[in-house]
Amino acid sequence: MTDSQTSTRKDEHIRINLEEDVSFDQMTTGLERYRFVHQALPECDLSDVDTTTRFLDHPLAFPVLIASMTGGTEWTGRINRMFAEVAQAAGIGMGLGSMRVALEDPQALMTFQVRRYAPDILLLANLGAVQLNYGYGPDACRRLVDLVEADGLFLHLNPLQEALQPEGDTRFGGLVRQIEAVCRALEVPVIVKEVGAGLSAEAARMLMEAGVAALDVAGAGGTSWSQVEMHRGRNTVQREVAAAFRNWGIPTAQAIRNVRQVAPTHPLIASGGLRTGVDVAKALALGADVATMAAVLLQAADSPQTLYERIEIIRRQLTITMFAAGAPTIARLKQTLLETVT
Repeated sequence: MTDSQTSTRKDEHIRINLEEDVSFDQMTTGLERYRFVHQALPECDLSDVDTTTRFLDHPLAFPVLIASMTGGTEWTGRINRMFAEVAQAAGIGMGLGSMRVALEDPQALMTFQVRRYAPDILLLANLGAVQLNYGYGPDACRRLVDLVEADGLFLHLNPLQEALQPEGDTRFGGLVRQIEAVCRALEVPVIVKEVGAGLSAEAARMLMEAGVAALDVAGAGGTSWSQVEMHRGRNTVQREVAAAFRNWGIPTAQAIRNVRQVAPTHPLIASGGLRTGVDVAKALALGADVATMAAVLLQAADSPQTLYERIEIIRRQLTITMFAAGAPTIARLKQTLLETVT
């Protein structure tokens, strides 16, 4: 695919996410099936609640990262700069969008180079894992990390999305060996994530054996990328094929529990349809270490002030959840039992 085609697709993805209904219409994240036990005697002051944590040896003011979303065009570059500035101000981390185009186009590279706006944050580069089967090896991954001064690398897995794209890259055979080679070669952590259909326990087990530093479950129930590709479809055949997969995937809550069961101590990121600080708290109580959020922050990216306010709302929601659940620290929150809603 040419650079211009890739850039057009990136802008299309953002526009569709902002303007169209790209939700799951039957499946949910599953988080609504759980609730905290309200503690009328929390035995702590609200002012004592401590949301700080560390992830991949990096301090976070609270356990949230701005999810990998975009980059590669002038418009998406402005969004990335805003994300970086606000992440720096809020004391949280950030993932960059898929960066293959940055290896070939200096203009596109600039849209990912946000370190000067966020000198202190946990910043993660990003490449589609399938690109490892298309000639992008450990050297390319190292170069991406160096070009944006990243602290780690996301490799994202999106077989369903690639299969639904007319221009999709679908050679996923033997990919785990390629991921293992990247993990061995890079000096920074390699994190593998899905993009919204969920990581299975089997996938998590293979990835841990390959040496992946952390996993992001990226479960179903938030943005349906099959719906995004349906809206991109250029003809009836493409649209109808994509539409059939609207509710495909592993719900976020189930993915967290499944992966945590086979990876009891592995650093774990929750994502997929998280919209509030209560959602973040539930994800941590189910087994995650941090959460990433995408759609709710993209929708707030009208201005740095609007975006910062949304992040501050999420932080306050998390703080009050911890207070009312009697869990004044992130460590205590992760040990808090949730009730199942029947």
